[in-house]
Amino acid sequence: TSTSSRRTAERPGVARLPADDRVDPMSRDRSAPPREEVETRVGVLLEALPYIRAFAGATIVIKYGGAAMTTPELKASFARDVALLKLVGMNPVVVHGGGPDISRYSDRLGLEVRFVHGLRVTDAPTMELVKMVLVGKINKEIVAQLHVAGVAAVGLAGDDARLITAEKASSPDADLGFVGRVAAIDGRVLQHLRDFVPVVASVGVDAEGQSYNINADTVAGRLAAALGARKAIFLTDVEGIYRDIADPASLISEGTLAEVRELMASGTVASGMIPKLAAVADALEAGVEAAHVVDGRVPHSVLMELFTDTGVGTKITA
Repeated sequence: TSTSSRRTAERPGVARLPADDRVDPMSRDRSAPPREEVETRVGVLLEALPYIRAFAGATIVIKYGGAAMTTPELKASFARDVALLKLVGMNPVVVHGGGPDISRYSDRLGLEVRFVHGLRVTDAPTMELVKMVLVGKINKEIVAQLHVAGVAAVGLAGDDARLITAEKASSPDADLGFVGRVAAIDGRVLQHLRDFVPVVASVGVDAEGQSYNINADTVAGRLAAALGARKAIFLTDVEGIYRDIADPASLISEGTLAEVRELMASGTVASGMIPKLAAVADALEAGVEAAHVVDGRVPHSVLMELFTDTGVGTKITA
């Protein structure tokens, strides 16, 4: 598989979006920019047009987390990306975690932070904190950011309309506590929210009402599968999927599900990438057309991956 078929040298005339793209669409600024720059911007729109047309009406599940949640600029960039998807006729669904915030508040409260195979060990006090941070804080902040970006959003967690039914996850190496796995997804509530952008916190609940902390990548993969999404996008803190994390030249631009399985079996994948690759496999096995692993540190990386010929991350198909 070629690692460069979508990653050729950036085409002349393809510009990156400005850091702040909020403008009054009814105003005309006669002072700038020169004609050549305007033509470049038109070129960006024309390159995006066939992708916008192809994905019109499609459900796009986006896992939001990591570096993309760390600065006001990246948060605003992500919100505007999602707003644009919604406004051009797609149906984005945002799934989020909040690991850095959970770890930060755990430290403040003196709670132990420990991971096993990329999964946070979650005792009862930590589970309370997870719900407060994910559902009460981060979820509402994302909803507010989307409102600022110009679209109406609704915050949800797994216990809303039984969206995510969870069961206790097991590990041969440790008791993970209240770490869950997805037992079932009931996406009917999302069908009633088609005019809004759903923002889903990765907390599930079992039949007895016990909450579980579920890896957000896992939730995004299973939700994409249940909704029959066209694409699943996973934001991360690296450029994409590497065959060898120590070799930048091994970045995969396009790959297949078989290659993902080989990487997972090889034992060379970083622990934090394991849930992400498993989620990619879940989505593709259920019929999702493509999964994308994208660098959340890059402003507007979602738009550049979806709407440009070269893309900026790793695209995986079945």
